[in-house]
Amino acid sequence: MQNYAVRPVKGIRGEIAVPGDKSISHRSIMLGSISRGETTVRGFLRGEDNIATLNAFRAMGVAIDDDGETLRIAGKGLRGLSEPTDVIDCGNSGTSMRLLTGLLAPQRFYSVLSGDQYLRRRPMRRVLEPLVQMGACLYGREGGEKAPLAIIGRGLTGISYASPVASAQVKSALMLAGLYAEGETRISEPHLSRDHSERMFRHFGADIETGHGGVVVRSGRELEGRDIVVPGDISSAAFFMVAALIVPGSELLIRGVGVNPTRTGIIDILTAMGGSIELLDQREVSGEPVADILVRSSRLKGIEIAGEVVTRAIDEFPVICVAAANAEGRTVVREARELRVKETDRIAAMATNLRAVGVSVTETEDGMDIDGVERVAAGAVESFGDHRIAMSMLVAGLSAAGEIAVSDTECVATSFPTFFSILETVAVR
Repeated sequence: MQNYAVRPVKGIRGEIAVPGDKSISHRSIMLGSISRGETTVRGFLRGEDNIATLNAFRAMGVAIDDDGETLRIAGKGLRGLSEPTDVIDCGNSGTSMRLLTGLLAPQRFYSVLSGDQYLRRRPMRRVLEPLVQMGACLYGREGGEKAPLAIIGRGLTGISYASPVASAQVKSALMLAGLYAEGETRISEPHLSRDHSERMFRHFGADIETGHGGVVVRSGRELEGRDIVVPGDISSAAFFMVAALIVPGSELLIRGVGVNPTRTGIIDILTAMGGSIELLDQREVSGEPVADILVRSSRLKGIEIAGEVVTRAIDEFPVICVAAANAEGRTVVREARELRVKETDRIAAMATNLRAVGVSVTETEDGMDIDGVERVAAGAVESFGDHRIAMSMLVAGLSAAGEIAVSDTECVATSFPTFFSILETVAVR
């Protein structure tokens, strides 16, 4: 088990680029594989989660060449995937498992999806239930709630589905199934979740319609291979944004970050807390908005966080909790129940870790109250096998009163394999 300790630093300074967006990297492999012709992908995130998706499609007969700079995917078309000869291992990746379930349900072969001990504990029924309504034949442990998942592919029929949760994974799984289902597949949700799938479906030429009522996917149109440039992942940038805000004397420029409006909740929240954040050189790359982000150290204040901004910042909440711990006053988080079913229960995990470094935290069913302190204390904390928990607590150590040691940090490689090297580059000691 790998442990890592961080001591307080004098500043976070310089210019960096973070790895490619994890969500977009997953989708580029999936849509490229079922398109006609070649798809090239630059900026692909070579984290363990995305490699799990890449290996899944290789196991289904897709030729994917990787020279370290560019992926070249020889698309097989909508009906060109082959039955895998073994269980597909999704590792720790909930995105791989949930989206693949939607894509594999209409394939005319048998497949099984499994993953590591953490993924096998995560809820899957939210994806299986609407797919079964479309006619899918799916089986999982605990009545379809848990992996491994067995999929007997067959023909599907489009449905209208009002998702009870705003989940890009649920929406994307149904959109992928909808490429094959007879008729139209309509998906609505209580708040707009990240729309990378909608943008990429359109980029590949899918018959798709979006609007306030949600998204409509119509089957029958082949996809065409495309060139894709993956922007930097704002979820990865978030760790260094918070680091630069909470460490006095910091100024950091993060280049080429995706600033899709469905993902910029982290910027809105940190700005509302008093953070100095500027978007420079805003532009569009492969259908996604991109900008350079300039962050300067700031005196943060506690705020109330609830509503649609929670959906737009759901993956960044562990590091938002670190910002709250360093803010003046109380930060109140509500309507964030989704955090309890991530790689771990992130509400409980962050509450436990922040208390271990001297921060007062009160848990609620759907959130938490965090009372900021002048400086978090030194201490030893756990990652709980969750990459975002691990990195968030390492960021906390940069402005702490002493060393913060985090256990089991191998999980960082699932989404941000260069985190430690970038940290060493920008930390002024």
